[in-house]
Amino acid sequence: MDSAVAFVQAYLYANGYFTVTEYPVVEAMRHGNFRTATDVDILAVRFPGAGRLVPRPGKKGGHRGVTLAQPDAALNPSADRVDLIVAEVKEGKAELNHGARNPEVLRAALTRFGASTAEHADMLVEELIQSGTAHAPMGPQIRLVAFGSHYDQTQHHPYTVITLGHIITFLKDYAKENWEMLRHAQFKDPGTSFLMMLEKAMRSDPDHRR
Repeated sequence: MDSAVAFVQAYLYANGYFTVTEYPVVEAMRHGNFRTATDVDILAVRFPGAGRLVPRPGKKGGHRGVTLAQPDAALNPSADRVDLIVAEVKEGKAELNHGARNPEVLRAALTRFGASTAEHADMLVEELIQSGTAHAPMGPQIRLVAFGSHYDQTQHHPYTVITLGHIITFLKDYAKENWEMLRHAQFKDPGTSFLMMLEKAMRSDPDHRR
C-alpha cells in the first residue's frame, strides 16, 4: 500500500468507514483466460450514524459511553442511507483515471458490496459516471471520490474532490482533540499508526510540546 492510500484509508476509518484497498478487478478473456484489468484504489462503506463508541465499564442503563460520531463535512455522508465510495488516490492531481470511470469496473465495485441488483446496475453506473453520485433503489448512496495533492479549481468535477492536505490537517486535529482516548489504542493500519507516532513524539519533545 502506498503512503497516499494509507493516509486516505486512515481518514476514512476516522470518519466511520470500512475500507477495501487496492481491490483488483479481474477481466474474463477469450478461451477461458483471465487478467487483472485494473485496481480500484479504495472502496469504502459507511452506515448511517456510524461512530466510535468508547464504553464506560460498570455503567448500567443511561449514558454508557462516549461516541465520536461527527464525520468531516468535506465527506458529507448521507444521514439516513449507507454511503458507498469508489475512490481514486493520487499523490499529484486529484482526478479519476479511465479505469475508475470504466462501466465494467464500476459494476464490479458495486457487486463487491452487493450495492446493486443486476437489473439496476447499468442505470446506476451511467448515473454515477454522469453525476458522480447515484442512489440505488432501497440501497446505498454511491459516490465517486478523487483524492490528491491538488486539483484544478476552475474546472467543474462531477465527482467529489478532497485534497491530501485537507486529510492530514483533519487527522492531526482529530488526534489532538481525542488524544486521551486514542493514545491507549493500538492501530495496525500504517496511516493511523504513523500519525499517532508523530503526535506522541511532538507531545514528548520539550521543544515542541503543545
